[in-house]
Amino acid sequence: MNFMYFFQNDFKAMFPEIFLGIAILAILTYGVIYSTSGKHSFPLMIRPALWLAVLSLMITIILVINNPLCNQTLANNLLIIDNFTSFSKIIVLGSSLIVLIMSVDFIKKEKINFFEYAVLILLSVLGMLFIISSYDLMTMYLAIEFQSLCLYVLAAFKRNSMLSAEAGLKYFILGAFASGILLFGISLVYGFTGLTSFEDLAKLLTFANSDNLIVSTGLVIGMVFIGVALLFKIYAVPFHVWVPDVYEGSPTIVTAFFAITPSISVLSLLIRLMLSTFYDFISYWQPVLLFCAIGSMLIGSIVALTQYKIKRLLAYSAISHVGYVLLGIASGTPEGIQSLLVYVVIYIAMSINFFTVILSLRKAKGTTVEKLNEFTGLYKINPILAVTLALVLFSMAGIPPLAGFFSKLYIFLAAIQSSLLLPVFIGIVASIIGSVYYLRIVKLMYFDKPIQWTVFEQIDKQKSIILAITFLFLVFFFLYPSPLLLASHKAALTICL
Repeated sequence: MNFMYFFQNDFKAMFPEIFLGIAILAILTYGVIYSTSGKHSFPLMIRPALWLAVLSLMITIILVINNPLCNQTLANNLLIIDNFTSFSKIIVLGSSLIVLIMSVDFIKKEKINFFEYAVLILLSVLGMLFIISSYDLMTMYLAIEFQSLCLYVLAAFKRNSMLSAEAGLKYFILGAFASGILLFGISLVYGFTGLTSFEDLAKLLTFANSDNLIVSTGLVIGMVFIGVALLFKIYAVPFHVWVPDVYEGSPTIVTAFFAITPSISVLSLLIRLMLSTFYDFISYWQPVLLFCAIGSMLIGSIVALTQYKIKRLLAYSAISHVGYVLLGIASGTPEGIQSLLVYVVIYIAMSINFFTVILSLRKAKGTTVEKLNEFTGLYKINPILAVTLALVLFSMAGIPPLAGFFSKLYIFLAAIQSSLLLPVFIGIVASIIGSVYYLRIVKLMYFDKPIQWTVFEQIDKQKSIILAITFLFLVFFFLYPSPLLLASHKAALTICL
């Protein structure tokens, strides 16, 4: 009877993941049967599959929000559900939902007729949900691998493109190397402690004898290997070299997905590991994170100045933004976690808006913009898009009173409270450097004249709605930030208390 009771609670708590898994199987079965049906003239299933995927994610979001069970472990301490996991899952599901909506017009224009695209997106999202809920080292490893396998295929999804195949191959090889490092780190931690549960490890480290140098050294090495693997997954310097090539080679909509969603789940896991499980070793991992944060902020901002291709510019921009997020983790306080959660939400809104603009700027001959000089004279061609993009770029540069300014302000205030004055100063300098390449695009749109005027196609309704919502959020965030601040505060307290 007790077994059935515990199983029932686990089933209720994991119902969003269970529903999403069933929905994926249903969409896959539906697509396979109908796309190979001669009776129905072998129909193309990509658009129905996309809308079914959108519906599945909407229902999953509702299930996560209305989940009656919270703050408990599941499946014999393999998984956990609390305010932090719910907050992170809603971000992942919401951003993935928007990417799928953005995909509808893209797959039509690019003539991508593989319904497996929607299935792969959903499978990767399911892996992200399990990463966020992971409460054991082995669960963490399996969930990360499940997500990564889907991302490798998505990177190489454009079969007739050599760049896409190269991006997928690079991602796979380097990702497999990072997974090996992660597994080696897990083996060291397990070998020196005999534990894999986050909760058990936290208790052991809290009451461990600090004089036991052998155990401490082994744990530190294992922790470093785990941290390196996770830093690779979130594009932190010096593990960032693969990011520009993968961004450039992947289809634009897949690049948007990579820039917006996958790193959120791994970031949530890194927060739980460092600020809950390994918090007693903060003197060891804090300098490592600060080094990666400073390197990411500086290298991302400086190298972006030399880029002339949009995707590579966005790749280095993403690397620089990771530095600010790591600065929030290195603060080691609830305020630091809250500030980085706010930063992530605002960064997602900015990235969605930017990629929506890029996908909307489709030339009459069917190609999308690829180089920065193709923005030249956009104000004369499409004033509304130019204004939208300009304000998003101002927000990314951290110009008040836009949302991007407040996201960086919260990070810097949390770091100052933790006496991280030098990293804050470097972050401000990197932000000033970063504003140069953002404002350069504004200059191209408003003040430069193109050699040849470009005619762009009309924007579809879905992208117009997405642009309007993200634009209003970024512009008017300062008027009513309370809902996001309260939700992020509850999530942060869950980790630290």
